[in-house]
Amino acid sequence: MRVDLNTDAGESFGAWALGDDAALFSYVTSVNVACGFHAGDPSVIRRTIRLAAAAGLCIGAHPGYPDLQGFGRRAMAVTPREVEDLVLYQVAALLGMTRAEGVRLAHVKPHGALYSQAARDPALASAIARAVASLDSRLVLVGLAGSSLIQAAADAGLPSAAEAFADRAYLADGSLAPRHLPGAVIHDGNIVARRALGIIRDHHVRSLDTDRDVPVRADTLCIHGDTPGAPELARTVRAALEGAGVRVLAREG
Repeated sequence: MRVDLNTDAGESFGAWALGDDAALFSYVTSVNVACGFHAGDPSVIRRTIRLAAAAGLCIGAHPGYPDLQGFGRRAMAVTPREVEDLVLYQVAALLGMTRAEGVRLAHVKPHGALYSQAARDPALASAIARAVASLDSRLVLVGLAGSSLIQAAADAGLPSAAEAFADRAYLADGSLAPRHLPGAVIHDGNIVARRALGIIRDHHVRSLDTDRDVPVRADTLCIHGDTPGAPELARTVRAALEGAGVRVLAREG
C-alpha cells in the first residue's frame, strides 16, 4: 500500500499570513501552490516553490476562482470557456515560476468552489483538462475520486490522481459535505488518522448524512494547510499510515 500526502499551500497574501507551510512541509509529499487568484501573490508563490523544492516535495499548481475575499470557496457562474482561460492563465504562471527556480511542475489541482463544481459538472471538468493538456500533457490532474475531473483527465489524455480527504466529511453520494454543515470539517487528529487509514486500507469512509460507508479509492490524501494545527494533523496522519505499513510517497516518487 502507498499513498501521496498533499497539502494546499502558499495561501498567504501580502501582509496577511495563512498557515505554517515550513512546518507542514516536513510531513507531506506533495504541495499545491496557490496561483494568486484565490490566495497567494508573486512573492508568496516564489517563496513557496523554494520551500517545497528544498523539502524535496512534488510541486503542483492550485488554480481557483478570482475571489480573494471569499478564498475561492464561493461558487461562481462561469462558462467552460472562461474556466479554461482562467486555469490556463494560472497554471502557466506557476509553470513559468517553477522553471525559473529550476524545478518541475508535476500536477494541477483545482481549488475550492472550482474543484467542487468541476467534480460534478463534466463541461467544467473538460475545460480544466483542456487547459492543462494545452500546456503539458505530462501534468497530472488531481481531482475528487470518482468525479468528473478524473474522467475528463482520461478523455484529454492526461494522467490523473484520485484524491480523498480525511479531514473533510463525505455525503452518501461520494461528494464532500458543504463546509457550512456541522461536522463537515474534522479537526481531531486521531479521528482524521483513523479516517485516512479507512480510505487507504479499507477503501471506504463513513458518510455524514447517512452514517454508512461510502466506497473511496484514492491515490492521494489532502491535508488542508489553512486548517489550524495543520502540521500536527499531518504528522499524526503520516505516523498512523506508516505505522500501518502504508508507504507515504509522492505519486511521481
